[in-house]
Amino acid sequence: MAIATTQRRLRDSPMTAHVVNRSAAERTLARQFAEQERHERSSARAAAFERFAAVGLPTRRVEAWHYTDLRASMADAAPIQPAPTRADVEAARSRLAGRERFAPGAQLVLLGGRFIAELSGPLPANVFITDGVAVHAVDDPLAALNEALSPHGCTISIRRGAKILEPITLLHLGDEASSYSIYSRTAIEFEVEAQASFVEIFEGAHAGVQRHPATIMTLAEGALAKHVAVVGDEPGLHIETQIYELAKAAELTTFGLVSGGALTRRQTFVRMTGKDAKASLGGLALIDGARRADTTLQVVHAAPAGRSREFYRAIVDDDAVGVFQGKVIVEKAAQKTDGAMKSQAILLSPRAQMNEKPELEIFADDVTCGHGATVASLDPEHVFYLEARGITNSDAKSMLLEAFGGEAIDRINDKLLVGPLRARLAAWLETRKANT
Repeated sequence: MAIATTQRRLRDSPMTAHVVNRSAAERTLARQFAEQERHERSSARAAAFERFAAVGLPTRRVEAWHYTDLRASMADAAPIQPAPTRADVEAARSRLAGRERFAPGAQLVLLGGRFIAELSGPLPANVFITDGVAVHAVDDPLAALNEALSPHGCTISIRRGAKILEPITLLHLGDEASSYSIYSRTAIEFEVEAQASFVEIFEGAHAGVQRHPATIMTLAEGALAKHVAVVGDEPGLHIETQIYELAKAAELTTFGLVSGGALTRRQTFVRMTGKDAKASLGGLALIDGARRADTTLQVVHAAPAGRSREFYRAIVDDDAVGVFQGKVIVEKAAQKTDGAMKSQAILLSPRAQMNEKPELEIFADDVTCGHGATVASLDPEHVFYLEARGITNSDAKSMLLEAFGGEAIDRINDKLLVGPLRARLAAWLETRKANT
């Protein structure tokens, strides 16, 4: 079996000797994969699990995971949630009936990581969904683990030239009860000059949930895509992988809002393979208590005249820890690349932490690239200015923080998405003010 082969390689290789004494979580993951293989063999999944097992759960020795030691944080792997039963589907239907929608447009529901057609609404014209996801491997152990343990997943296709005006929502729904691991894998394919927006909402998880979603988005020539993800519930672990590939003149805008979860990592891999491709990546982390939120991204310019912008902000309170790692790689063929990366954080507590690591790796000669990172507290002069005009101290701070976070949100430049995101920012700030 594939797992036995992997174990033998680990035992015999001095380069991976540190993985021989596997953690409890790694042993559980190996058993889960072996059980899956007994029911349904897959060479692609076996290869993915071998890639994971060669590294294991990452520690600080893995450069891209330097600030998030997952092996130390993950005591064990929770059981994988089985396919939903009829009772699960009906319970989810009842919850959906009283739920307020994030945005207008079509909604697709994933329960336990699986697309449930009977809970989902009809798709717009020129948008289709099919079973299965093509392999898109990236160099990351948790991306490989997702590929190895996810259900078959689904692929959403936007036909050539289609212009979808309202966002399509992917609702990842938890069952709010048992402790489990959820793996999901969704592909979104934009054909030539197709245009659409997607919103992923993660909802209903609690501290016993370990969630591993992956979204793979491919943009053909001239396609225009917006992709927003919102993590506002309370999973114990949320490891989200996003993979994007942009062809000639394709344009991508992404945004991630994190305001929940004990340990959240959103990792993004972008490869710009076509000339004149454009990518704008952004996010806002609102973290308090003892939360840890890690945003890690890699943008590869592989073709000439590409343009990329990365703009991330974080508000960190109490004992929370924020992480931003961003790397822009400009390959030799990517002349005339224009890249700019910025990360900014505000710390509201003397115990709050923010780790910033922006990087540029440039192999081309004719480029314009830069990066910057700042970490600061609220400016007392700005607070005093507002207080002098009769505004209370707490309201003054909330106003400044709302302006700080709102600037990141506004860069999406879509009123159907900006409004709901700003409402979530305002709700988080109101809750914080009530607790201080």
